[in-house]
Amino acid sequence: MSEQQKLTVHLSQEEKIKINEGGIGLFLEDLNYALDGGLYAEMLENRNFEAKDARGEKDRFTVEDDGGYAWEVYPAGADALLKVKTDRPLFNENPHYMRVQTQTAGAGMKNKAYDGIYLKKGVGYKISFYARSYDYKDRVTISLSKGETVFAQKKIKLKADGNWNRYAFRIKSKYDADGADFCFTLNKAGMVHADCFSMMPENAVLGVFRRDLVELLKGMKPGFLRFPGGCVVEGNGLENRYLWKNSIGQAERRKHNWNRWAVHDAKKENNYRTPFSHYGQTLGIGYYEYFRLCEYLGAKPLPVVSVGIACQYMSSECVPLNSQEMELYIQEALDVVEFARGGADTVWGKVRMQMGHPEPFRLEYLGIGNEQWEVPAEKGKEGNAFYKRFELFEKVICERYPDLKIIGTVGPTVGTPTYDDAWKWIDAALARDPDFIYAADEHFYVPPQWLYEHAEMYGDYPRTRRVYAGEYAAHVAQQDGMPLRAPQANVWEGALAEAAFMTGMERHADVVAMKSYAPLFGRIGYTQWAPNLVWFNGKTAFPSCNYHVQKLYSDYTGDFSLRTKLDAAGCYASATVRDAFTYVKIVNAGDTETECEVTGDFDFGALTQIIRMEGEKDDYNSPERPDKIAPCFVAPLAPRALTLPARSFSVLVFKK
Repeated sequence: MSEQQKLTVHLSQEEKIKINEGGIGLFLEDLNYALDGGLYAEMLENRNFEAKDARGEKDRFTVEDDGGYAWEVYPAGADALLKVKTDRPLFNENPHYMRVQTQTAGAGMKNKAYDGIYLKKGVGYKISFYARSYDYKDRVTISLSKGETVFAQKKIKLKADGNWNRYAFRIKSKYDADGADFCFTLNKAGMVHADCFSMMPENAVLGVFRRDLVELLKGMKPGFLRFPGGCVVEGNGLENRYLWKNSIGQAERRKHNWNRWAVHDAKKENNYRTPFSHYGQTLGIGYYEYFRLCEYLGAKPLPVVSVGIACQYMSSECVPLNSQEMELYIQEALDVVEFARGGADTVWGKVRMQMGHPEPFRLEYLGIGNEQWEVPAEKGKEGNAFYKRFELFEKVICERYPDLKIIGTVGPTVGTPTYDDAWKWIDAALARDPDFIYAADEHFYVPPQWLYEHAEMYGDYPRTRRVYAGEYAAHVAQQDGMPLRAPQANVWEGALAEAAFMTGMERHADVVAMKSYAPLFGRIGYTQWAPNLVWFNGKTAFPSCNYHVQKLYSDYTGDFSLRTKLDAAGCYASATVRDAFTYVKIVNAGDTETECEVTGDFDFGALTQIIRMEGEKDDYNSPERPDKIAPCFVAPLAPRALTLPARSFSVLVFKK
């Protein structure tokens, strides 16, 4: 057995640093089916027949209508014909609907519903749809079944008046069901038109959000929520960027958009088409719902607006700097703020009020751009003039809203030439105007070892800088050097390294004002990216060990960061204080346990509580073992001393 290591952590109140309140937040992007198929409680897939099939490579993408996606004839082999139509649509914004024509009674169609419908005993579900009938005067049946078992059904008599009519009802299953079919059938031979199906659990938060996912978000006590991206806000090309004005108003009339992540990893080997080529955005969660979610969570909104540059990994498109189109992008940004803050005497404030929220939303932050980098002009090619266009946005927005805190960007990486150049530009701008931006958004997806080696990175930053670590995570290579896109990507090895790196963020809270792990959600079997903070399927949701690390930092952060010194290799520590409480976070990244003593140049009291996480490097949470790696409470055995297990993260609570 190797010799036990000893560690002393010394705390000092000299030069303590004020911590930005609410500095730990969340980043919500429609990635990994985070919204449709996830946080949006809608249980049906392609409910309005607007699905697109996207494929291609950078600057060469094709998008085709495929309105019949996720629907098929039911029962299999039945004498029924399904055809997507657009003449005399229900809504012009989403013109596709389904014509269901049957030759026999009991035939129709069923919805794929991702992995099938999960029903929970005793929970009510709201179902609605629109139908048009010219001469079909009988009933249609909505049923939820699996094989021969029918869990619930409802027969609806249609009006044969040639008009679109909405039908709505409530069902409740007497049993749990997993993988059930959602079926729409005609009770006799005939033809009807159908559109805008919906199935929502009655326990959806605010009538919109899937409850178990929202409860996990609320448990994080996020200080802010960044939305909608990420690459989604930029668009795969400018044509499919996130248009916030399309995301408000009546849900059925929000124009469907295909998702930039539908073509992630499209390449020659897969014929430039991924398994998620139909990934789309119904915008059931739009900007109004986003702001309401922030209110529910007690988080400040951090909306991000496009600067007229498409995702630079997927497109070379950008709007010319000095153009009328560029002015429209700036106006879109101004209108976002007006929608959140404006009164009845403003165009977009009035829209918000008409949607049901008379009081302004609490908007304090605005992100300009996502992770753009400057592309210089070359022979025969124009650059994107990112720095100049950002300065144009910043000037106009701050003139209108001088109290708004602007979040900038230094691109998608750290420690690279584009990152260095971006900081050079921002440093110069801050020297001219200290209020140029509130913070610069940094992104880094890196191996665990990088996080350990750079735990003191922010100690080297000029103190004039403020950082928002907007996207970061440890990526652990598995299976031929590639990260798995499944829960086992969130191993303890990565979460422990993140905990160690976050001690540096906390020690240097004068530089790191805000931080959010990314991505937030991953639907099992539907992921384009991993690891993720929360995993889920149709039946369940569970936090990763990384989630627990983030939550411990959120739960146990004081008002001031203290100076800390420690004298053992492989260990990392930070400390904060609030009133009578001192919170000390310690990571023992080594393979042996360590005896630890905490000392200080002030009286910080006695150890009253220890919250600890520990495990093997490859441990991870799963649907079968959702709490394999989770915090546990340990009773202290001494006032200022304890044993740190190998590969552990401990939060120590002292009270005087």
